[in-house]
Amino acid sequence: MKNFKPLFIILVFLIFSCVNAPSTNNEENALNKPLDAAKMQLSGLLKKAEITNRNPRTINTNGEIHWTNKKFDWTEGFFPGSCWYLYNYTLDKKWKNAAEKFQSQFESHKNLTTNHDLGFIFNTSYGNGYKLTKNEAFKNVMITAADSLLTRFNPNVGCIKSWDVDKGWQAQRNWRFPVIVDNMMNLELLFKASKITGNLKYEKAAIIHANNTLKNHFRTDNSSYHVVDYDPKTGEVRSKQTAQGFADESSWARGQAWGLYGYTVCYRYTKDVTYLSQAEKIANYIINYKGTPEDRIPYWDYNAPNIPNEPRDVSAAAITVSALIELNNYSQKSYDSAIEKMMNSLGSETYTAKLGENNNFILKHSVGSIPHNNEIDVPLNYADYYYLEALLRYKSLKNN
Repeated sequence: MKNFKPLFIILVFLIFSCVNAPSTNNEENALNKPLDAAKMQLSGLLKKAEITNRNPRTINTNGEIHWTNKKFDWTEGFFPGSCWYLYNYTLDKKWKNAAEKFQSQFESHKNLTTNHDLGFIFNTSYGNGYKLTKNEAFKNVMITAADSLLTRFNPNVGCIKSWDVDKGWQAQRNWRFPVIVDNMMNLELLFKASKITGNLKYEKAAIIHANNTLKNHFRTDNSSYHVVDYDPKTGEVRSKQTAQGFADESSWARGQAWGLYGYTVCYRYTKDVTYLSQAEKIANYIINYKGTPEDRIPYWDYNAPNIPNEPRDVSAAAITVSALIELNNYSQKSYDSAIEKMMNSLGSETYTAKLGENNNFILKHSVGSIPHNNEIDVPLNYADYYYLEALLRYKSLKNN
């Protein structure tokens, strides 16, 4: 009788292990299914990219792949970034080799000081590559890009300048020092540069930029203006407008997503509860906005004039849900319901292309810029990138 109790406990443990094993395997298979489908779809896109030796961006009006501009393209880091995510998932060197090949095409852009998008470009590509491989060459590229980005920081304004205004459509807006909410996404490169080098100059600039954006970009309901223009000498706000949204006082959907993601990242690196609070406020605005469709895939602008007959923006949804999954790890609030709904919607046939369709991009129905009549209801490489990121984060969330 002395051995009965230990043997009984072992027997119960074995029974429960057997009962639970199929359920665990089924859940793991369910989590892997969309990742495996994405892998197969992007394998087709990779074959096409290998032929042209170009980075795919979207689809043009003729249904053909539109490749990134070799001179400079703010989206050029996303395809290699997607390859890094698939390498992370599969450990298949095919994806590692592809990522290294396609990011090398724009490595020289690390020296450019004429654009704010260096964070987008080099964090998604070389940043992911360095995280997975610890390749010193990748680290050096990131530091150089961070130094180039830092040249656009104006201490009088306390922000990084988004666009130069000496030519193009930006010159027609009478801006002097425009700062867009998108710029919050470039701060992660600066935080990483400080962590890598131990030099706090990058982090300090990122924090000052985040603080001034919080002060000037957000309305009382925590929706965001797209563009705030400053006087470069005094730092005073000159105007608050939009460039890609419906109107100056409207809420451009992807802009709200950039803000949510950006402040979540700021909290990750600083643990400053001010940033956590702001991310929660933006999340509350997005989740509880009364005009949000039932499937939680937003219209391209929350205040677009012809809702419900307006294009959706899947890219905004992919960015948002990826940010929500990370925020869920930090916040006392639960975003489980919104995450489940958005992930199920994005993974449905409505928004995920069938294998071989959509020119082998993963997601359908994104919007670049309706005011510029550009990239309307098309796939976009950054929608796919943030969706892959969300899938990997979602899998980690479920496994934990």
